[in-house]
Amino acid sequence: MKETALCPRLSKAMELLGKRWTTLIIYQLLDGSQRFNEIEAALPISGRLLSERLKELEKEDIVERKVYSEVPIRVEYSLTNKGRSLEGTVREIEKWAQSWL
Repeated sequence: MKETALCPRLSKAMELLGKRWTTLIIYQLLDGSQRFNEIEAALPISGRLLSERLKELEKEDIVERKVYSEVPIRVEYSLTNKGRSLEGTVREIEKWAQSWL
């Protein structure tokens, strides 16, 4: 298929969600706000790659990073409204995987 035949928005969405671990990070955050180490413990992913993916998702306004001014500093990640809107899609992929994989 030629690139010109693809919808550019669909192409961008697939590029973003198709990156390794991205959809699983979103899936993990569907349960609510979590600290970096909680996400890292739940997924078999390196801290460096997790940090990279979280920054990409934050840049796309899918994930929000909230810093609490405590000692020690506490940072939590959560889904934005845009990120939460992916829940139906992620749940459907989960359902498909349970049925077919």
